[in-house]
Amino acid sequence: MSYETVKWQQDGGVGRIVLDRPETLNAWNTQFGEDLKAAVANAAGDASVRAVLVTGAGRAFSSGADLKAGFEEAAEDGMPDIRGRLHDLFHPSLVGLRTMPKPVVVAVNGPAAGIGVSLALAGDLVLAAESAFFHLAFANIGLMPDGGSTLFVPARVGKSRAFEMALLAERIPAARALDWGLINAVHPDGELMDAAEALVERLAAGPTRAYASAKRALNATIYPNLDGQLDLEAELQHALGRSKDFMEGGIAFAEKRAPEFGGS
Repeated sequence: MSYETVKWQQDGGVGRIVLDRPETLNAWNTQFGEDLKAAVANAAGDASVRAVLVTGAGRAFSSGADLKAGFEEAAEDGMPDIRGRLHDLFHPSLVGLRTMPKPVVVAVNGPAAGIGVSLALAGDLVLAAESAFFHLAFANIGLMPDGGSTLFVPARVGKSRAFEMALLAERIPAARALDWGLINAVHPDGELMDAAEALVERLAAGPTRAYASAKRALNATIYPNLDGQLDLEAELQHALGRSKDFMEGGIAFAEKRAPEFGGS
């Protein structure tokens, strides 16, 4: 399979999805969303793929939504269709990874920001480079975390740290993320991919059906209402996309200055 913004590679039972917009720090635009959705569906549906590795090309894992690309779709009121964009371009990949009946290893090779955090945490085992960090930066532009991160984050680190990440919108270095339990392991930058490859190859050689059953049972107790939470996030985010705070946040981001929020 060949895609424009995502690389798909398969070696035996190991499938690799490489986010491939390094010039934008692997930010999500429309093409990226479509490519990733197709790659995840291909990995999930191909019985010859027994384990999947997800990582980023270049110096980042994913910087989240491509704000510079803007929104191509408009809702009935003429404003950005954030709800539709989340449902159509983002949720299928995240749900696909989370429910895939095979293990998913994520190697966070650099910054993971915004919905890039959600993508990382949609995996089963998350490894990170020492220089990587996790940044739920939504509040900095007048938005809230989405892409399932209001479920994925507290499931891993508890409600206190989830509120800290969502409200303070500060970077969480890889070492702190490991200490909190947000991720499974940290490796020196030059050793991350070797460690990730060894892990995914081990899983690909393991009992795939047993892994799938364990994943299904764990999902049932940890994420029993994933679809409902994604719908709630999309509705809330859609409303925020019409706020003056979001407009100010977007302008401030483009102008590279601190936003001046007014609470509306």
